[in-house]
Amino acid sequence: MTAPITQAREHDTYLQPAAADGWRRRGFDIVFGTGTRAGRVFDIALITAIVASVLVTMLDSVAALHARFGTAFRAVEWLFTALFSAEYALRLAVLARPLRYARSFYGLIDLLAIVPSLASLALTGTEQLIGIRALRILRVFRVLKLVRYVGAAEQMRDALLRSRRKIFVFIATMLILISVFGAIMYVVEGPEHGFTSIPRAMYWAAVTMATVGFGDMTPGTPLGQFITTVMILIGYGIIAVPTGIYAAELSQTMNRARRQRRCEACGWHGHEALARYCLQCGAALPASHQAGQDKA
Repeated sequence: MTAPITQAREHDTYLQPAAADGWRRRGFDIVFGTGTRAGRVFDIALITAIVASVLVTMLDSVAALHARFGTAFRAVEWLFTALFSAEYALRLAVLARPLRYARSFYGLIDLLAIVPSLASLALTGTEQLIGIRALRILRVFRVLKLVRYVGAAEQMRDALLRSRRKIFVFIATMLILISVFGAIMYVVEGPEHGFTSIPRAMYWAAVTMATVGFGDMTPGTPLGQFITTVMILIGYGIIAVPTGIYAAELSQTMNRARRQRRCEACGWHGHEALARYCLQCGAALPASHQAGQDKA
């Protein structure tokens, strides 16, 4: 039996090879593992293809380039579609539970990378040009396939999930303030200054509290200008709140990951996620789930 190269995450138990040996096991080690040279080459080639396909989609949206190289862009796009389709089929073929992977986050992203191009075949005719354009632009979401190659993506996701309640409270508070100040400005300024409705005044309040200030709506009365000043100061005071919440959770996540990395030889803990040897005794450390040793 081939020794396992990829260690699946605890919550990604579906990342198991479909066979103990043979081409499906070798394919699993290449597609989902990083312990072989072939696996690393596969990663680099796939990342290059993802970036190149997104670049082609962006260039194809430029009218002058589309008029000149449209045929070439379409040919290259179908080449990438065929490549990503083969990659998706290979991922499903080498897994013991392919349907669970297909329903997972990364499986849906892999499917999204090929569906727009394939669906565009069914949309023909001038009356559906808008739908075709939307599908073409959706190909840009292939860049999401790069998420699995970012080693810190899992830590960032966990920190975001743990801070979701605090962020929700912050967003709710912002919505309350925007509603209140929008209603006040609707009464103070009125339609003559562009505040024709409470929803439009709420849009202005959101832009003002975010300190963006598009300038499409401006208060014309002294009271309105005073309220605007107060809103800007409030915006500066609270705009850093979600950043601080997320940063604190991310720091706790990283510290938790360090505490979990314990040396089996001497018991020392507190190692970085990417550390390979113990800081205290120099012994080899067990593989870290956060070190990018496995690919979803």
